[in-house]
Amino acid sequence: MNWNNQGGGPWGPKRPNPWGQGPQNGGSGGGRTPDFEDLIKKGQDRLKSFAPGGQFGGRGIGLIGLGAVVLWLASGLYTVRPDEVGLNLIFGRYVGTTQPGLNYNLPYPIGSVIRPSVTTVNTTEVGFRSSEGRTRTGQRDLNEESLMLTGDENIVDIDFAVQWQINPARAFDYVFNIQEPDTSIKAVAESAMREVIGKRNIQAILTTERGAIETDVKQLMQEVLDTYGAGVVVRLVQLQKVDPPAQVIDAFRDVQAARQDQDRARNEAETYASKVVPEARGEAARIQQEAEAYRERVIAEASGQASRFDQIYTEYKKAPEVTRERMYLETMERILAGSEKTVIDQNGASQQGVVPYLPLGEFQKKAGAPK
Repeated sequence: MNWNNQGGGPWGPKRPNPWGQGPQNGGSGGGRTPDFEDLIKKGQDRLKSFAPGGQFGGRGIGLIGLGAVVLWLASGLYTVRPDEVGLNLIFGRYVGTTQPGLNYNLPYPIGSVIRPSVTTVNTTEVGFRSSEGRTRTGQRDLNEESLMLTGDENIVDIDFAVQWQINPARAFDYVFNIQEPDTSIKAVAESAMREVIGKRNIQAILTTERGAIETDVKQLMQEVLDTYGAGVVVRLVQLQKVDPPAQVIDAFRDVQAARQDQDRARNEAETYASKVVPEARGEAARIQQEAEAYRERVIAEASGQASRFDQIYTEYKKAPEVTRERMYLETMERILAGSEKTVIDQNGASQQGVVPYLPLGEFQKKAGAPK
């Protein structure tokens, strides 16, 4: 393909530029320096050709300038997403906060906008770092962060994570008061954890105080960050690992097993005591009640016998013979009421030939028989 036939190469025939036809390299002997005044004049003539009636003048230039200003001002429109807030700056100074939606600020270079995300939950790890590979997820321990001194002068290895968000109402504090948020929050978290751990003994830390530790660290972190004006809300402090140092963990587990055996034996003893003691107390109460009832019965019987004796004595003084006879008969009645009786009329025995016979063998058998 012959480009010369296209009148100016593969892009088609040459078209005149808006400044007119440039100087031609001709036979007058090489190129010459362009006259800038001529170029400016030709440009003005070209602009005038676009104006109505060929008259551009100052009015046309003013319209162009006004349009440029309008376009520049319109470039100050911006959109804030639902998870963001807008921080308006004028000459680098904070002047206000805007909410999600269409907003406006003076355009660059006078104004600018910073749009931090206030709904994102950020996680700061202390004592370890998570690393995600292609096939599995692992973590790397950092002993310089995780080893902490307890209140009873032991060492404990603690890994924990802190979840936090930017406070929407104080987003400007987060942007302007903290240069490195992750580093600052990690330092505050580590310091708060060391302070809380330093007030507890290792046994409580490893067993019953995990929830209390998380709550105390969260509260202390929030107080410190508010003092710094960080514009951050601490959502959660979660303990990942709480162990003795790796060098002594086996010995510590042996101690823990011994303590568990001790606790189990104590619990069994307390269970047995809680069962036996009430039974013993109940038995003692029963015996005491029976003794009191026996005492009352004996006293009542004795009182009754004494009263009866006094009454009999009174009657005896009135009629001694009759009273003796009555007492004799009552005594015989009481004695003979439950025994076998054989009555022999002595007067008639001599006449009828009855021989008195006492069966001693039968009495001995009855006496030896179990009742």
